[in-house]
Amino acid sequence: MVDSQIFAMGGGGFSMEPDNPLLDDYLLSLVPTGRRPRVCFVPTASGDSDGYSGRFLDAFGPERAEATVLSLFARTVGDLEAFLLEQDVVYVGGGSTANLLAVWRVHGLDVALKKAYEAGVVLAGISAGMNCWFEASVTDSFDTNGCGPLLDGLGLVPGSACPHYDGEALRRGCFHDLVQDGFPGGYAAEDGVGLHFTNGQLTDVVTSRPGASAYTVTRVDGKVSEQRLPARYLGAH
Repeated sequence: MVDSQIFAMGGGGFSMEPDNPLLDDYLLSLVPTGRRPRVCFVPTASGDSDGYSGRFLDAFGPERAEATVLSLFARTVGDLEAFLLEQDVVYVGGGSTANLLAVWRVHGLDVALKKAYEAGVVLAGISAGMNCWFEASVTDSFDTNGCGPLLDGLGLVPGSACPHYDGEALRRGCFHDLVQDGFPGGYAAEDGVGLHFTNGQLTDVVTSRPGASAYTVTRVDGKVSEQRLPARYLGAH
């Protein structure tokens, strides 16, 4: 039986840390050895930004991976499920979580991704590409000057997600307020931090930045509890 894996990044990777490949290298390490990893980038959250896709293709060149881009705004792939099942990794870019989920559902990509997940394709992403895998998330999709709740994620990981926990001033307070008011508790990740889930359970927390970490944020006895998680710096030898 294959494991179902998700690597959710609060920030970092090729788009935020172009000179620091530690998180992306960790992601590729999740692919079985013996072949060049097949990595598909899904830039839906950015409206299929050409520039974003170009940076991905540069970062995952032929010496590193067999890279493709799945566009839904100018879609050329007919059978999404079959296409995803050919991949080793699906890497979802940042942008609007709400728009991403809406477009995916129109095209049926949400269903295809769940099939790929169950078949052992590693699902990954940054920011909106972190949020989408959870039941709920903290997002700026509805106000780029603030943040708020989104309750209709794919639900492959239980609970909620909050990326950019240290990178955007409003995130921490917003997440705490939401959980205090009954929002599902979950995980917060600072920039440069990746959460590795195996079969829905957190199995590793890794960082590309010394001192960065992730947290659980839950409501206990009527009060918000924030617990720092042990994190492993990938640059350590």
